Amino acid sequence: MTEVFCPENILEEIKADQIPEKAMAKIAEGYRFSQACAATVDNHLELSYSFAHDETYQYHTFRILPEEGEEIPSITRICPPAVFYENEMRELFGANITLIALDLQDKMYRIEEVQPFAPEKKEGE
Repeated sequence: MTEVFCPENILEEIKADQIPEKAMAKIAEGYRFSQACAATVDNHLELSYSFAHDETYQYHTFRILPEEGEEIPSITRICPPAVFYENEMRELFGANITLIALDLQDKMYRIEEVQPFAPEKKEGE
């Protein structure tokens, strides 16, 4: 039986424009893209991109807290599997992710409500 080595998981808050550079660095260090997700917390959008190292079991997550409408560059040219995560984050949560390699133009889901999980707009917007 293989001994499992699992160091503490890392959560690092970064600026939106840093995600392509950070993703490239993790790939160069031997990590693989594991998952990305979005959530609305206290009426503010949070995006998380996670990378896993299969030999050390290290897990590194980058957290982005974008301002409303702030552009988030896609990592799909670096990590192609991110395509569905990023399309989902944009379509369901309103994340302004730009230059997605396979842009599904908000047609990934058959939903009636536009961006149903996005933070609520402030009055006057």
